[in-house]
Amino acid sequence: MTRSDQPFALYEKIKQSVVRDIESGKLNPDDKVLSETKLAKNFNASRMTANRALKELTEEGRIVRIQGVGTFVAWPKPDAALLEIKSIAKEIADWGGVHSSQILVLKEEKITKKIAQKMNLKPDDTIFHSIIVHKDRGVPVQYSERFINPEVAPHYISQDFKKITPSDYLLSVAPIQEAEHIIEAVNSNNQIQKYLRIQPDEPCLSLKRRTWSYDMVATYSIIISPGSRYKLVGKFMRG
Repeated sequence: MTRSDQPFALYEKIKQSVVRDIESGKLNPDDKVLSETKLAKNFNASRMTANRALKELTEEGRIVRIQGVGTFVAWPKPDAALLEIKSIAKEIADWGGVHSSQILVLKEEKITKKIAQKMNLKPDDTIFHSIIVHKDRGVPVQYSERFINPEVAPHYISQDFKKITPSDYLLSVAPIQEAEHIIEAVNSNNQIQKYLRIQPDEPCLSLKRRTWSYDMVATYSIIISPGSRYKLVGKFMRG
């Protein structure tokens, strides 16, 4: 073994140790994983080497790192519906989690030119705007920003979205005729990183969705999820 090979071997050794603890049941979902400092000390390694091991385990979905809180064993990454539109609360319940939400914005406002173009509305029209962070057992799994056409859901901003999700409410009042999805891998901005409690280099999934109802654009949504905590699965069958 050459001198340059040693850091990589040590990094792998730390990683394999954590994986063994998870697969043996020594560490269970939500259990705290040793910090970079403690792992580095236990393996006589640098913090950079320990950080590299934890970073890759995060990318593989084995662990979740919450800024300012610690590192925890991840629950098996859930399959979220792509072609089917359903409530995030139901998705979380389906994978055995407990849903809660943090409402950041819920108001009526003047539409911007960019959003007006997305929704086929005029720049001086008003729009309903919401931003909600959805959590599983207190851990943020989704940042959801929605713009809603008041014509299709006139009572949107009077709803209690701690008791019902926007998707549940919108599906009940505005049956979907058509939907468009655009999915990208993105790096989130500082504000979204703060709300999702993720590191600056954490890769995220971005889902931009438009829905149509009553022959008009009903909603335009921007949904950001940490790649280590969420995945999208689509299934299509020919009729």
